[in-house]
Amino acid sequence: MFMPGPRGPRGRRHRGEGPPHGGGPPFGRRGRRARRGDVRTALLVLLAERPMHGYEMLRELETRSGALWKPSPGSVYPTLQLLEDEGAIRGNEVDGRRTYSITDAGRTLLKGRQREQGSEPPWAHERDGKARDLREAGISVGEATLQAARVASDEQIERVLGILRDARRKIYAILAEGE
Repeated sequence: MFMPGPRGPRGRRHRGEGPPHGGGPPFGRRGRRARRGDVRTALLVLLAERPMHGYEMLRELETRSGALWKPSPGSVYPTLQLLEDEGAIRGNEVDGRRTYSITDAGRTLLKGRQREQGSEPPWAHERDGKARDLREAGISVGEATLQAARVASDEQIERVLGILRDARRKIYAILAEGE
C-alpha cells in the first residue's frame, strides 16, 4: 500500500501550498494559457505572411510574444490538422517536413476573425510591459527564496515563509476580484 510522505503521490504538498486550481507552477514552461481560438488565429496570421512548418510556428509565436506565450505542440498540431481539414491551409512535404501555407479560404477566415477579435495578432498583448514586469518580479522573488533556502537561519526561513504565504493569499484575493 502506498503511503505518501509530506507530499502526495504526484509530488504536491498537502497543506494548500499549490495553486487552488491544482495546476503547475505560476511561471511554468508554457506561460499564459491562450484564450480559445487564439492559436487558430495566430497560426493563420503567421501563414498569411509565409509558408512555415509546425516547429517554426511554435518558435515564431514564442519569439513574437517575448517568450510569454508558448502554445504547446499539443494545441498547435491538432489545430493545424483542423485548419487543413477545413481547407483554410494546405500542407505539403518540403525537405522532409510538412510545411503549411494559407489558402484563399484561410485568408477569408482570417479576415472574419480579425473583424470579430480586432486586427492585433493574439500574441500582441503578451509583449505588454506590465505582464513582463510581473513575470520578472516573480522570478526575482523566486531567486531570493532559493537564496534564503541556502543560507538563512531557521528563524529567517520562518519569516520568509510567512511573507510568501501572505503574498500568495493576497495575489489570489486580487485575482478573485475579477471573477
